[in-house]
Amino acid sequence: MKKIIVTGGLGFIGSNLIDLLIKKKYYVINIDKVTYSSNFYNTKEFKKSKKYKFIKLDIKNKKINKILFKYKPDCIFNLAAETHVDRSIDNPESFIESNIVGVYNLLEAFKKYSKKFKCKLIHISTDEVYGDILKGRSNENYPYLPSSPYAASKAASDHLVSSYVRTYKIPAIVTNCSNNYGPRQHPEKLIPKLIYNILNNKPLPIYGKGLNSREWIFVTDHCKALYKVFLKGKVGEFYNIGSNKNLTNLEVSNSLLNVSKKLTKIGNRVKVSFVKDRPGHDKRYALNSNKIKKKLRWHPKTNFKKGIEQTFKWYKNNQSYFKSIPKKDIVKRLGK
Repeated sequence: MKKIIVTGGLGFIGSNLIDLLIKKKYYVINIDKVTYSSNFYNTKEFKKSKKYKFIKLDIKNKKINKILFKYKPDCIFNLAAETHVDRSIDNPESFIESNIVGVYNLLEAFKKYSKKFKCKLIHISTDEVYGDILKGRSNENYPYLPSSPYAASKAASDHLVSSYVRTYKIPAIVTNCSNNYGPRQHPEKLIPKLIYNILNNKPLPIYGKGLNSREWIFVTDHCKALYKVFLKGKVGEFYNIGSNKNLTNLEVSNSLLNVSKKLTKIGNRVKVSFVKDRPGHDKRYALNSNKIKKKLRWHPKTNFKKGIEQTFKWYKNNQSYFKSIPKKDIVKRLGK
């Protein structure tokens, strides 16, 4: 049985990816340091599977080297990262430690391991490294212009991976994805926070005037793209992964309201409430994903209307998920 390591597998995308890989008959080792955004609720459906093992470890820890040689994975998906922009504005240090120092340590371990065993490293990054894309869509050759400490730390990690490919010839690939949504996402992020507020009769906080535009992809589509990159991706390449579907934050909230009215009773306090914008807030992200579509024949399958309905239903049916998270992490405003 082929083995795959997923770092950050207690998180949103990581846990959805593990679910997909187990269904495809891989043995998955989940390495996660267990932070506020890690959640064992995310792995409850497969935690007793014979094809799953959890190891509590920070990727900054040198023990990562021993784990690679012990389990001999065929692939490593690196999703271990601090990811919330607002938190990076409050405290950039943890982003530097996890997203740069952690990736450096993982690369050093992988450099030694990949000399003796065949393996791919897939490093998962973000569209935020490109910064504001006011017109058109950014392809893989677009310059990096990150705006937040979070985006800058991810940009640095991408450059580190790329430099190790060129200098040390490691078999690694970088993917840059648009905003994900779907089941198991921490409610500090826009869509699950709005869903929580709808279910709890609270106002829907939207930054500024709600005109900031993001490209949205259903998490399962992203995970399938990552799997395709593992199977067919070319070492040393970068692949953008997006839906080509942009929505403003206001459009997202209105779509959620329309869906929720069909599925639950809406309280009288559930209305859009514009709040003070965060510093350096990019206006628009938009990816050109033609490369992965043409080279690897991957295409997103879930349109936003269908995906947002599935997402709302999951949170409505899993309200105990919210109880597994400290309430302050759900309701507290973050960022300066």
